[in-house]
Amino acid sequence: MSDRISEHVSFKEGVKSHTATRLNIDNAPSSLDLINMKTIAEQVFEPLRKFVGGPIAINSFYRSPKLNSAIGGSTTSQHCKGSALDIDDKYGYKTNAEMFEYIKCNLDYDQMIWEFGDINNPDWVHVSYVSEDVNRRRCLIAYKEKGRTKYKEL
Repeated sequence: MSDRISEHVSFKEGVKSHTATRLNIDNAPSSLDLINMKTIAEQVFEPLRKFVGGPIAINSFYRSPKLNSAIGGSTTSQHCKGSALDIDDKYGYKTNAEMFEYIKCNLDYDQMIWEFGDINNPDWVHVSYVSEDVNRRRCLIAYKEKGRTKYKEL
């Protein structure tokens, strides 16, 4: 198996999970999941990284269904198919808000979520990519209400 998903994303980075390690959960993607991971990396991550001009932290990429369940993820999570990334501006080249706007205005995507934070900057950005003919270009904002995560269309 290749050690790279794309030029700037290693296989190790794509499957890393402290929860999977702690709970001894196998987080290996299938060959179809790996194709999906390579697709979103080429269609979204690499063009975004060029815009950002430096590293972008990937908080979550592929999640096996067992791992997704362990962290309380949505049962329909696109992370389980290798089609979604959670990215963060922790390296300081661009803000999460700047990355969100760049993707929204310049790249094709299926769904993008402004994850929590405030009106100026999300805590992180969730973005998914399926295929050019299926992508919905759906933008949402995630927020908490009575302790539960809710989503609203942007």
